[in-house]
Amino acid sequence: MNKVPMTVAGEAALREELERLKKVDRPRIVAAIAEAREHGDLKENAEYHAAREQQSFAEGRIKELEYKLSNAQVIDITTLAHSGRVLFGATVDLINCDDDTEVSYRIVGEDEADVKQNMISVSSPIARALVGKSEGDEVVVKAPSGDIYYEIDSVRHV
Repeated sequence: MNKVPMTVAGEAALREELERLKKVDRPRIVAAIAEAREHGDLKENAEYHAAREQQSFAEGRIKELEYKLSNAQVIDITTLAHSGRVLFGATVDLINCDDDTEVSYRIVGEDEADVKQNMISVSSPIARALVGKSEGDEVVVKAPSGDIYYEIDSVRHV
């Protein structure tokens, strides 16, 4: 079994979603199926088929979340000794060596990744290039569009 790395906040978000699916969505869907059954012929009952599809999706997501949580490796970065090195959970400020633009990324688990919030998966090309490096190091990110050169400006473990 492979462990699924995630931050403390990521685990809490998955647990919250699981609770909502079990305690709110599941009962609502069961009620919708029961109501749709009362309308008669199930072969031509669109509400029934839509509710069954929702139930299938919800049950699949519940199983997926339970698997991920049972195999979670929750990493609390505040307890790690880091000394300026890039680790899982760190926020890294980068300077693009070509055009001097700055960008910050936080390295998180796959389920937490959200590029719009500058949270990247630990398995992404950028994160793989950064992990283990230190402030001041230059890194090469092997991107589909070509190599990108960054300098690590600072590493924060918040």
